[in-house]
Amino acid sequence: MPAAAETRKWDFWIDRGGTFTDIIGRDPQGRLHPRKLLSENPEAYADAAIQGIRDLLGLKAGAAISADAIGDVKMGTTVATNALLERKGDRVLLLISKGFRDALRIAYQARPDIFAKEII
Repeated sequence: MPAAAETRKWDFWIDRGGTFTDIIGRDPQGRLHPRKLLSENPEAYADAAIQGIRDLLGLKAGAAISADAIGDVKMGTTVATNALLERKGDRVLLLISKGFRDALRIAYQARPDIFAKEII
């Protein structure tokens, strides 16, 4: 079995927002490294999360990222939530087939006793 030091890799936690992308990287020695980039900066990079990982690994823009150097990448985003709350973004249409006609009603969770164990 390999020693713990041999199996340690970089871990990344990323929060992509509408304006900024925040990245925390943990190096193989356990030190934390924060990074903040503009979420949209097409002149400098195509994707802020990928560029932030490159920056923390000491790679140049556009350089390949070795999967062997990375343990975990966990990412969250508020972009879709903000678009809904601000009523921005493209219009969408929801089509539901006959077998799923109650899916939207269920999704709204609008029943009298939402935490009831027996609902029938």
